[in-house]
Amino acid sequence: MNRLSTPIFSVAPMMDWTDRHCRVFHRALTRRALLYTEMVTTGAVIHGNRERLLGFDACEHPVALQLGGSHPRDLAESAKIGEGFGYDEINLNVGCPSDRVQDGRFGACLMAEPQLVGECVAAMKAAVRVPVTVKCRIGIDDQDPERALDDLARSVVTAGADALIVHARKAWLQGLSPKENRDVPPLDYDRVYRLKAAMPDVTIAINGGIASIEEARGHLQHVDGVMLGRAAYQEPWRLLAVDPELFDAPPPHASMHEAIESLFPYIEKERARGTRLHSITRHMVGAFHGVAGARAFRRALAETCVKPEAGIDELRAALRLVTPVSAASVAA
Repeated sequence: MNRLSTPIFSVAPMMDWTDRHCRVFHRALTRRALLYTEMVTTGAVIHGNRERLLGFDACEHPVALQLGGSHPRDLAESAKIGEGFGYDEINLNVGCPSDRVQDGRFGACLMAEPQLVGECVAAMKAAVRVPVTVKCRIGIDDQDPERALDDLARSVVTAGADALIVHARKAWLQGLSPKENRDVPPLDYDRVYRLKAAMPDVTIAINGGIASIEEARGHLQHVDGVMLGRAAYQEPWRLLAVDPELFDAPPPHASMHEAIESLFPYIEKERARGTRLHSITRHMVGAFHGVAGARAFRRALAETCVKPEAGIDELRAALRLVTPVSAASVAA
């Protein structure tokens, strides 16, 4: 089985979570992870406030833009706009199961239209030079995952997709909420492994229910990459282990305290632009795990750092409530 000599590790695109402030925080924890934006629809990219929707800090590289859409021409235009903003990859969402996404004929419902997805990928590939990737499920509703995933994979690979990221569970478009779709359908990692075995020359990453860097290492015995979702967001301290554990490189900072303190210049710049401190610190709620003072830190974020006038001084005070520990100790 062919696999990349250097693994791919990424943090999943998550609506309302992986905004630009979240990504800057995550970048302070790992230099090597590929970061993703929240999904942005083609309509928003083409007609909306592009700087607000697509703007990002240079420190976020490598960072990918995830698009939602199903019209090849619109996706090609949006991909080109994203490339112009400096994104390192353009990703097509074929996995989101929400009703709003279904109504727009994109997301997971496109698993039923592999030929159309292929046409979308081909149009995007023709429009940009950066990699174009697809994130999908193993199937939807009553589809047979063996056939559904094979059909989708063949279509996008033929169209030139540079990688396929597979959330290893079905999406049930009828009967389950988006939240339930993240937990209720059973995980089938072996199905993704079989896809990689059948397509050894295709870059394939796995996503879904992966809770630790140790688990990620296990998956990398079978596939080229691992995408961590809720665990990366809710327990960001885990990201301090990514560089040393997966890439044999030191973490960007020796502790979570140092990582957060490294964000002070960014926070000051954002505060000067009118950004509230809470917009940034809301992503830090899970920063400390099993550390003395973690609860007091969370309370300070919720009660003090949320105030409109709050700034660096309030965050410094919150950090002083937590006992400093090394990155290695937290990750362990």
